[in-house]
Amino acid sequence: MTITAEQLRERLAGTRKPLDPLDVVVPRGTYSWPAGMLEKIAATLKPAGVLIPVRRHAAGLSVLLTQRSADLKHHAGQVSFPGGRMEDADADIEVTALRETREEIGIAEDAVAVIGYLETMPTVTGYAVTPVVGLVDGLVDLAIDRTEVEYTFEVPLAFFLDSANHRLVDREWQGLSFSMVEFHFEGQRIWGATAQMLLRFINIIKK
Repeated sequence: MTITAEQLRERLAGTRKPLDPLDVVVPRGTYSWPAGMLEKIAATLKPAGVLIPVRRHAAGLSVLLTQRSADLKHHAGQVSFPGGRMEDADADIEVTALRETREEIGIAEDAVAVIGYLETMPTVTGYAVTPVVGLVDGLVDLAIDRTEVEYTFEVPLAFFLDSANHRLVDREWQGLSFSMVEFHFEGQRIWGATAQMLLRFINIIKK
């Protein structure tokens, strides 16, 4: 299945920026959190924003991801989207996502065409994360902050749209067992909150 940039715009047109960045929506379906999991972290959730950068290339669309530095306090060594915690000076969660993207991988705010938003999602590390979807030209250069990001890589959007690439695995967190989807692409393991965000993204654009 292939989708163009214009089709992506059309399918995300009905999404809206959340008014409250702490108004989370718990994942549903085969990757649902077990009973009691959200209650353990809900009282300490902090707002955060990430950008899902969709890069436009002549060969089609791809999703840019980062490999986090092994020295970070949260999500060290994991695959994630550029983003981070909301700061007091940020006007809204979109500003947070774009600012963090510029700081982490050097894509300036004016190089991103924001085309949609996903529901705010809680993470086991105590964040309420709002994903912002943005188109980025494939020719835009990156400037990676190595203190936060080890490297970046891209995955064709078509890869995520193919359900054959969705791997259901069993996970455990503080004694609670549940199933989640992962993606494995050319040696890269995309799992946890990032994989859940990708699933939400896919569910919207495949409709």
